[in-house]
Amino acid sequence: MTNPKITDRQSLAQQVAQLKAEGKKVVFTNGCFDLLHVGHIDLLEKARAAGDFLIVGLNSDASVRRLKGQTRPIHSEEARARVLAALNSVDAVVIFE
Repeated sequence: MTNPKITDRQSLAQQVAQLKAEGKKVVFTNGCFDLLHVGHIDLLEKARAAGDFLIVGLNSDASVRRLKGQTRPIHSEEARARVLAALNSVDAVVIFE
């Protein structure tokens, strides 16, 4: 099952252009979001409250390994993206290196 909130950079760029043309404020945050916890939820809710549309940049598995070591991430980028996309505060998720 694919969640439409999980997108690629090219599609997201088009969506952001449309949102800005409508006068919407787009907010961006990023992170690994492995083992999602209440601190992550607080961050995402505050970020969403700062604008009309929240984009979450999600570190890829390779990126997380470079940052945190070979035993990370615990959950795959696909699983982490699906969890983030399920949150009401998140409007779009894009995986990056």
